[in-house]
Amino acid sequence: MRTTLTLDDDVSARLQAEARRTGKSFKMIVNEYLRIGLARRQTITTAQLFVVEPVRMGGPIPGLSYDRISCLLEEIEGTDHL
Repeated sequence: MRTTLTLDDDVSARLQAEARRTGKSFKMIVNEYLRIGLARRQTITTAQLFVVEPVRMGGPIPGLSYDRISCLLEEIEGTDHL
């Protein structure tokens, strides 16, 4: 089948380099890599949806706030938290 295909410059350059390297025609290289890509696409499986379930862990220590994390860390861990 004859068709017109517009390739991005970087893709065209890589295909031409591969054709020069292997001694195959540009047409053969394009078909070969299309077959590889299509075959690989068939073997890719979709991952199952990963859902994060939130767990309530309570609030901060009374008198401390998450608004000033550095103060909270210093209160809990001391000055070595950095």
